[in-house]
Amino acid sequence: MELFSLPLLLGGAQGGGGAPASGTEQILSFAPFILIIAIFYFLIIRPQNKKQKETQKMLSALKKGDKVVTIGGVHGTISSVKENSVLLKVDDNVKIEFSRSAIASVSFVAKEEKSKEEKPEAQAAIEDKKEDKKTDSKKTEDEKDENEETEAGETSS
Repeated sequence: MELFSLPLLLGGAQGGGGAPASGTEQILSFAPFILIIAIFYFLIIRPQNKKQKETQKMLSALKKGDKVVTIGGVHGTISSVKENSVLLKVDDNVKIEFSRSAIASVSFVAKEEKSKEEKPEAQAAIEDKKEDKKTDSKKTEDEKDENEETEAGETSS
């Protein structure tokens, strides 16, 4: 007694003949699988790749003075950076070496120190801006005086 027949399990026609499925029917039978693969790609694989690229970028940009948090929850300031590890200053006299991949996030990015040559240039630029503001304020005062003189001349005539 055969309760299940092989053609029925393979999805054959129930009628007895078992005509081969046409090309469009085969494509439509694979459509759900293609749809599931597309959903997996856009909802799981693609966002994970983006996150991995951002993490790699963050790890490559680590520098001395950055405040970081490790995957274990240790907070510290980077005191030195090596090729595959970083040395974190956790307390005054406590330094711990961690692998770069153990850094979970950067909570504060240290500003790069300016060289001694750049500082005078920056100060000169600030002084130029101050001088421009002074000359602008003098111009506006002169314009106010001229406007008052013309108004006084118009009212007297």
